[in-house]
Amino acid sequence: MAIKEQSQRQLRVGQEIKRIIAAEINQGRIRNLEGIGALVTIMEAQVSPDLKYADVYFITSDSEADKEVLEGLQLASNHFRKVVASKTALRYVPEIRFKIDDSFAEADKIEKLLHDPKVTRDLSEN
Repeated sequence: MAIKEQSQRQLRVGQEIKRIIAAEINQGRIRNLEGIGALVTIMEAQVSPDLKYADVYFITSDSEADKEVLEGLQLASNHFRKVVASKTALRYVPEIRFKIDDSFAEADKIEKLLHDPKVTRDLSEN
């Protein structure tokens, strides 16, 4: 099944949710993240076509803290939902689900494979 491109409304709502959540985290309003020494960066928020779900992808400065940050963010998801409701004019506020963004890890893995001596040798033969 092909992945359907997001509508303009989905993209706008996703950007607004991303901005609101990032501001809440940067201002230190999330108590669940206080004991964690890692920086959290919100990468993207993808909203479902019916605007009922928002998947928010994040990365941390310390990959060992990913699980702990994920748990803290999930515990604070109702707080984020209330803040999104107060700062937007959405009829229905999406349920916010947090996910670890592993796209950078995949890119690093591919980069390492491309610089492997065996791969370099095979590429130079062509």
